Amino acid sequence: MPRWWAAIAARCPRCCSDGRKRLKASTFRRLLNLWPPFLFTGVRVTELAPDWSQARVVLRLHRWNRNYVGTQFGGSLFAMGDPFWMLLLMHQLGRDYYVWDRAGSIDFVAPGRGDVYAHFVLDAPTVEQIRQQAAGGDKVLHWFEQELTLADGTVVARVRKQLYIRLKPEARGRT
Repeated sequence: MPRWWAAIAARCPRCCSDGRKRLKASTFRRLLNLWPPFLFTGVRVTELAPDWSQARVVLRLHRWNRNYVGTQFGGSLFAMGDPFWMLLLMHQLGRDYYVWDRAGSIDFVAPGRGDVYAHFVLDAPTVEQIRQQAAGGDKVLHWFEQELTLADGTVVARVRKQLYIRLKPEARGRT
């Protein structure tokens, strides 16, 4: 990881209850768009809500991300759906929680013959349910599913991500 990216990442994730300045969602969105796995696959984050409750992502169809038959490359489709549930949840829960990707899968439904879109929405009841399940320090495994669609609403793929969530030991006595 480049030093400049590590410095940004150290300031960024989660709510800063320790007094450090929090990186704004709009700044993080711009940085994600420059992140090589997104930059070189054509993935663009078009919106990241200031409260980290939702994200909109688009994967433009270009010559460099088409597969042999001229449709969206499957790896690019999975990449566009990969980090967002983890990022949204870790920022919603705050620094007192471990949030890790545990498993992921993709189901290809239809050929992606155009730009593909995803809208990730993490609602408050889901965050609160996870917070309550993790309150005792037990691990929580939660599945999220996201449809990737064309502009006309045709489902191209479904990405499933399982997240591991656990309250950090040093925070268990404070909750």
